[in-house]
Amino acid sequence: MAEERHPVQPPPVKVTAAQLRRCRRASGGAWLLDREEYGRPAVAVPLVWMQGTVLKVEPGGSTVRLRDQSGSFVVQGAENVPKGRPCLSAGKYVMVMGLVQSCQPEPTLRAVKMMDLSDNPVHRSMWELEVEDLHRNILL
Repeated sequence: MAEERHPVQPPPVKVTAAQLRRCRRASGGAWLLDREEYGRPAVAVPLVWMQGTVLKVEPGGSTVRLRDQSGSFVVQGAENVPKGRPCLSAGKYVMVMGLVQSCQPEPTLRAVKMMDLSDNPVHRSMWELEVEDLHRNILL
C-alpha cells in the first residue's frame, strides 16, 4: 500500500502587528514581509504567530481585537478553534496562529489556533525580543 504524502507546510512566522501592517502582496497573491532593516530578504507570511492582549470581543466571539506592543490587530473565527473560547475575554494575554487575511489598514487573521498565556508574564515580556531575534538571526 502506497504511503500518502502531504505537502510540508512551513511553520507560522512570528510577527508583530507593526511588521504585518508593512506587508505587501506578491504577484501570486502571497503576503510578503520586507525585512530590509535586518538585511534579510522578504519572507512569505501565509500563516503567522502573534501574541497580544484581548481588547474587545464582538458578541458571539467571531471577531476579537487584540493589541501587542506595536499596535492592534483583528482575529476572525476565534470561536471555532480548539481552546479559542476560554481566551475570549478582555485582558487575557493570548497567542494566536492564523492565516493572514489582510495587512492594511489593520492586520486581520483567520484563527487556526489560540491559547491563553496569561498565567506566565514571561510570555509577554519576551515576545518582542523573540520576534526580533527570529528575523535578525534565524529566519532566512
